Amino acid sequence: MNLAALEHELATHDDRNGILNRTLEDINTSYDYMIIDCPPSLGLLTVNALYAAEELFIPIQLSYFALEGVRQLLTIIEMAKKELPENRPQITGIIATLYDGRTNMSKEILKAIKGFFGKTVFKTVIKRNVKLEEATSHHKTIFEYAPRSAGAQAYRDLTSEVISQERST
Repeated sequence: MNLAALEHELATHDDRNGILNRTLEDINTSYDYMIIDCPPSLGLLTVNALYAAEELFIPIQLSYFALEGVRQLLTIIEMAKKELPENRPQITGIIATLYDGRTNMSKEILKAIKGFFGKTVFKTVIKRNVKLEEATSHHKTIFEYAPRSAGAQAYRDLTSEVISQERST
């Protein structure tokens, strides 16, 4: 409810796309990294995050509709790049999520994502996992809810991959 109210409030501002960017500029030097988690929509909250971000990690659910949403997101990213300095934000990594190896759809979409994004797709794939869904429903992280689950291990693997990628650049 609070995010919906904020989105409505943002709509009334003249420079509604840059509010978060300006706010974060004041504290930017205090942190090495800031992670902005966005809703799975392309509303003003997500647009503000794109304008504030230097790098993007894009989780993609392996479903047809999510793939269509990525096409729209790429269009908005290109719009943001035209208005922002230093040609940012850059896509640093694509995270394949909700993979179900039993279905041809998951396999085909993963193949299409790898074909389109190439080496930007992380090797770690987050498989569909009941414990991940349960953790969300209990308003807990997977590490709080089921730290020894396959879902928690997948996110540990992803974290290691992100860190090793950062070290190699």
